Amino acid sequence: MPKIQYESKNFTAKTQETILLAEKIIKEYHAQGFSLTLRQVYYQFVARGIIENTERSYKRMGNVISDARRAGLIDWDAIEDRTRYLRANANWDTPQSILKGAKYSYHRDLWNTQDLRFEVWVEKDALVGVVEKACQTLDVPFFSCRGYVSDSEMWQAGMRVRRHNRNGQRVVMLHLGDHDPSGLDMTRDIGERIRLFSAGGRFALNRIALNMEQVEELNPPPNPAKVTDSRYESYASEYGEESWELDALEPKFIVNLITDRVLQERDEEKWEEAEREQEEERDKIGRVIEQWDNLD
Repeated sequence: MPKIQYESKNFTAKTQETILLAEKIIKEYHAQGFSLTLRQVYYQFVARGIIENTERSYKRMGNVISDARRAGLIDWDAIEDRTRYLRANANWDTPQSILKGAKYSYHRDLWNTQDLRFEVWVEKDALVGVVEKACQTLDVPFFSCRGYVSDSEMWQAGMRVRRHNRNGQRVVMLHLGDHDPSGLDMTRDIGERIRLFSAGGRFALNRIALNMEQVEELNPPPNPAKVTDSRYESYASEYGEESWELDALEPKFIVNLITDRVLQERDEEKWEEAEREQEEERDKIGRVIEQWDNLD
């Protein structure tokens, strides 16, 4: 993990303490297999009572982290921007490379023999990396809503529900979003539109985070709920003037939440049989690859 100095910086003692703590937090999460976004690092400081939860504090944290990375004090790979990345075509050095890659990338539909299908929907693009850690292991598709979802994507979701229903499977969608006026309303909106586009198909929409019980249990740092939100009055009458962001939860908590929920309903006997068949098919692909050198 690279620490590369591009600029020389003179930090105050207070800023040096902030950098050292940020580095400690980053290492703790790296040991668990997680990289963090800037906002997740920021919330660790807020949760520990070191800084206030304000936009000004967040901007200052961003400036400190940026300066520390340029000064070679924080690893460039330790913090990631999950909303912006370079896209490029895949390429290989030799024909053998793509054939070997095909063996390991070959993947059966392991859920095909199950009685249900899971999908995970997360409100924020910045948390896709956390959700992905659970979903790839479970072979569960996941989707970044990025706020309210377009009708195009909702229609596609409705069509998936109908297709899985025709195959005798019900669909369970797990939704994770902020606990604020719009974040809660998004769950309602998703359910209503999927019900519309699936023509009353068999599906369940379960909001697994962030819920009030979790707020009370985990005590994440609060934000003022947005009074300009058209849903503010009804939200405030039930929950008060504070709101909470999904980013403030520990990544491991989110991963475990998704994993535990899926494993509760997965038929392990059918799953293990599907995995055995997949490995047998990969072995067949491997034997085909071994014949490459015999070709003219």
